[in-house]
Amino acid sequence: MTHHDVLYAAQRLRDAAVRTPLLTSPAIDRLVHRTVVLKAETHQRTGSFKFRGAYNALALGRTEREAGVVGASAGNHGQALALAARMLDTSATVLLPTDVPTAKHEAIRALGARIATYDRLSDHRDAIVHQIAHRHHLTIVPSANHPKVIAGAGTVALEMVQDLPDLAAILVPVGGGGLAAGTALIASAHNPRLRVYGVEPVGADDTHRSLRAGRITSIKPPATIADSLRHTEPSKIAFAINQRLLADVITVSETDIVDAMALLWQHCHLVAEPSGAVALAGLIRAARRLPEGRIGVIVSGGNVDWGLYRKALDVSMGRPRRTTQQPAVRTVPAQAASSALVSPSGSGRTSG
Repeated sequence: MTHHDVLYAAQRLRDAAVRTPLLTSPAIDRLVHRTVVLKAETHQRTGSFKFRGAYNALALGRTEREAGVVGASAGNHGQALALAARMLDTSATVLLPTDVPTAKHEAIRALGARIATYDRLSDHRDAIVHQIAHRHHLTIVPSANHPKVIAGAGTVALEMVQDLPDLAAILVPVGGGGLAAGTALIASAHNPRLRVYGVEPVGADDTHRSLRAGRITSIKPPATIADSLRHTEPSKIAFAINQRLLADVITVSETDIVDAMALLWQHCHLVAEPSGAVALAGLIRAARRLPEGRIGVIVSGGNVDWGLYRKALDVSMGRPRRTTQQPAVRTVPAQAASSALVSPSGSGRTSG
């Protein structure tokens, strides 16, 4: 894969996906002593970046999607797959873990998808997906291990560098690794000095461990509040890209994640799910390790379980912390696109 795959995906998504806003907060800037720009994928269709990859994958092959599609999901990919299938006149089946938040389960059903479930502690998810696909002649659309899904996810970073060509680093949550891989493809083509850092919960650090080991390494099913990042190993296609192009992976605690959720609500008026707030948690944890210059942070989703969300914010807001005055959130105006990344036929550098 190269950044050209992302550019073609952007063309397909132009009239389907939302070009999500870039936000700034003086309070967060003061907290980390950096200039920070947040990419609010909470404003995307189905409430997360996942719509970009699902739609891009389904839009390409009418024959492949005709009988319907199937994919495993922790919730967000399932919603994206269900909506993309509805928009493209096909059907979707989504395999969910039994412990998926109720709100995500209900949202997928409301979009018309069929739902099957599995126990993530004892069942083999991918084997079940293949059984369903074989039985009903469905096309499998993975949440990360698919070139078109990765390319669609990369359009998040493409929009960021078009609007803000001078970014020094981008922080991105890592589950299966597709969003990080798509981001890294665009960043390396835009500017070889632009660093991409993945962020994982310390208890779900499969990509962090895999990069350190130099090969894909499995972990036990993790227990983390970031339910979309409970992967036991990185996806193969994404890992091959991330191994080559990621600057590093930062790990964060559950407390870090909850505090980042509270900061996004308090200072940016963003409702971010735990997985969506992980990249900001990584910035707060490792701000001093990052390159000098403006830092981009992808807030990847906002599909919260309201009971858990309220409890998390109550806990975080009840802890003493550095005080900052409440500012008004600012939207960053779009700038002219970087000439190297305007079209697939342009003369931009490849990602290597």
